[in-house]
Amino acid sequence: MKSIFDTVSFKCSKLVTQHYSTSFSLAVKMLSPSIREAIYSIYGFVRLADEIVDSFHDFDKETLLNDFESEYYKAINSDISLNPILNSFQQTVKQYNITDDLIQAFLKSMKLDLSKSTYNTQTEYEDYIYGSADVVGLMCLKVFVKGNQQKYEQLQFEAMKLGSAFQKVNFLRDLKDDNLLLNRNYFPGVDLNNFTEQSKNTIINEIEEDFNIAFEGIIKLPIEAKFGVYTAYVYYKKLLKKLKNTPYYEIGNSRIRVSNYTKAGLLAQSFVTYKLKLV
Repeated sequence: MKSIFDTVSFKCSKLVTQHYSTSFSLAVKMLSPSIREAIYSIYGFVRLADEIVDSFHDFDKETLLNDFESEYYKAINSDISLNPILNSFQQTVKQYNITDDLIQAFLKSMKLDLSKSTYNTQTEYEDYIYGSADVVGLMCLKVFVKGNQQKYEQLQFEAMKLGSAFQKVNFLRDLKDDNLLLNRNYFPGVDLNNFTEQSKNTIINEIEEDFNIAFEGIIKLPIEAKFGVYTAYVYYKKLLKKLKNTPYYEIGNSRIRVSNYTKAGLLAQSFVTYKLKLV
């Protein structure tokens, strides 16, 4: 029965999430059980595409990404894929009416990672972030509002800002690997070989503005999603604070992390805040 394969497919998406991101996996566990599988399936899809362009250096990345896209559209047209990640994702796309423009924008940014290493203008930078992060936030928002288009449009801007904030924190955290291993610089006007405290603070101020706007959307989210999204927000805010307190030269030479012990403390803090209805 296909239902068995569908169950296995969503479990595979969950497994991908757990192995690639302990922090995101923890946040998903704080969502209502009714929407967890859909969020796992979205993460599984975007994670595999991201791994193709970031990690599979011994293979033809362009062919792999094109095949991945082609197999996705085959899955959409036939209602099934033998790739369990695509099989679960295509179901989520249809169930929650995730529009194709979001998926195409995401794939466009992934393809840019194969050919573009430097983002020289603010427009290039914002376009890349829209495709690589903002639309992922919008896909998740489609699930959170469960088809309520009015609610989706009301929260759309804040969801994009949250996606932007998460991505920019990742850029800053991964500065060393992006620069030295992947030869990428996403920040326009910033020379990573001469990274300064001023450059770091300019980026952090921009991220803090995104977070301030995003928070206004978090408090308006449906009850099924609010605690999980808030948990992710608190984690990334903590990571940003740690980056803020780290000298610029260390950011360029090491990857800043939040310990599992600290994550557990943040979860407890988030739970108390949520229960006291402070968010």
